[in-house]
Amino acid sequence: MILTQASPNMNNKHIQTAFRVVLNIFDKWHCTTEEALTLLGLKRSTWFKYKSAPEKITFNHDITERISYVLNIHAALRVLFSHPDSVYNWVRKPNTAPFYNGKSAMDIMMQGRVVDLWAVASRLNAERGGKA
Repeated sequence: MILTQASPNMNNKHIQTAFRVVLNIFDKWHCTTEEALTLLGLKRSTWFKYKSAPEKITFNHDITERISYVLNIHAALRVLFSHPDSVYNWVRKPNTAPFYNGKSAMDIMMQGRVVDLWAVASRLNAERGGKA
């Protein structure tokens, strides 16, 4: 499911909470600021504004969609792996599956497009037995 402002029962407070969760995920993924900027499609000034006062931010559709995919990637990894190290380190491990061709999920996601996050999330969802 994608979080959007139009989703039933979805309001900016929910998205603000989701943003804070994503910041924690990025921390556990050992993301640099540059990686976080790329994954969320943000400019540096916006990133620091969001981090310092997320309760004052209204999130646009693009960032909301990116947040949703990161949350979905994390959720799928929690289903696929029982050990926290595997859940958080998988995104940086080279993967020999045809889609990845030896690259890590982070390599794919760092291309910076929403579709790259979607592609990783979709493959993980299919791997765990959900819809692709």
